[in-house]
Amino acid sequence: MSLFDKIAARFNVSETKLKVFRNLYWAVVGKVVTLLGSLLVGIMVARYLGPEQYGLMNYVISYVALFQVLASFGLDNIEIREESKANEKKDVIIGTAFTLKCIFALVAMLVVMATALIFETDTFTKAMICMYSFSMLLNSFGVIRNHFTSLVWNEYVVKTEISRTIIGALVKVVLLLMHASLVWFIAATLFDVLLVASGYCVAYSRKIGKISLWRFDKEWAIYLIKQSFPLLLTGAAVIIYQRIDQVMIGNMIDKASVGQFSVASKFVEILIFIPTIMSQTITPILVRIREKNQEEYEQKAQLFMNVTVWTCLLMAIFVSLLSYWLILLTFGKQYLTAVPILQVLAFKAASVALSSTAGQMIVMEKLQKYAVIRDTFGCIVCVGLNFLLLPRYGVIAAAVVAILSNIAAGYIADIFVPQYRHLFKRQTYALLLGWKDILNIKRIIG
Repeated sequence: MSLFDKIAARFNVSETKLKVFRNLYWAVVGKVVTLLGSLLVGIMVARYLGPEQYGLMNYVISYVALFQVLASFGLDNIEIREESKANEKKDVIIGTAFTLKCIFALVAMLVVMATALIFETDTFTKAMICMYSFSMLLNSFGVIRNHFTSLVWNEYVVKTEISRTIIGALVKVVLLLMHASLVWFIAATLFDVLLVASGYCVAYSRKIGKISLWRFDKEWAIYLIKQSFPLLLTGAAVIIYQRIDQVMIGNMIDKASVGQFSVASKFVEILIFIPTIMSQTITPILVRIREKNQEEYEQKAQLFMNVTVWTCLLMAIFVSLLSYWLILLTFGKQYLTAVPILQVLAFKAASVALSSTAGQMIVMEKLQKYAVIRDTFGCIVCVGLNFLLLPRYGVIAAAVVAILSNIAAGYIADIFVPQYRHLFKRQTYALLLGWKDILNIKRIIG
């Protein structure tokens, strides 16, 4: 009998609650191991490469990430939603989504390579961008992760990601001991993506079924594209205002400043995992609740938003206050310029929580065709403010703009879209009174 089965037997916990607790446990364990592993290795790599080369590496990754949305085509949330409702059709849904993603990834790779060759002046940077663009094709195997998410069954995916983290960390440590050049560290980052894709395939084959049973279906392809296209436009706007800051810093200031901003972002990534994990776990449950009882869905959707936003806000305050010591004791004196950036950027986690929880509800309520309005607004705010403020105030401006962009897209824009005004009310309530529910997450699954 497993630990969770013993807990269920001892405390008479329902199967639904036990499933959620197990999923949360593995999701948190996996994310903590992955983020801490990434942070520790990142610290060693950043110290070894220095701000200039470390900034260039992150510039390459961010450049490719700008086009990743084209490769994913907004299919992830739609796949999770459909499989949560009709798991018996998994082979058709996954097979169709995977085929579409591979096609879109190949198109995205060509776009990345073309733009890099045209607009980048440095030959080495061009080569690195082209090499790393292959990560988009490997990311197509994320359809497997989406399937496990739809089942509220993170354990096996998490074990895969933990293995990837350990192996990837060992590879980078070997590179450090060999005093390898920057190109090998970028290649190692690409190898990380290959590792996790391979792990997903192994986990699926062992616990779900044969990948060879996946089938492409034209009708499902048309349906998925129609459903996800608004999310593609939304995702394009989101990825621009989430990732373009490092690209703009690299082009408008210098690559060393990208390195400083990236260091601050490492800590913020740890904070952002809170709304990510909660969304992955709670969304399938809310989908099922909404199918049965609209009133119960409304109550638990509000509770989900309250808990997520305030958890992230309290964590952001904590990190902001400790930012000097966090950076000094990890990345070292050469990155102390990142302290004021982290003090501000930490609050991005709360803005992401406010925006992403509403975003999940948009998908659950099948209102995604209007989402492009809110995210286009955020994109305009991000690019416009960065152009205005970066030359005058430097990297700290990018941190402020990152928060304002999330608030603009994920909160203020909801006022102007009639279909989203009920979300604006939920968000406002969460900001003002959501703290009352900070310890009531158990009510969501009760």
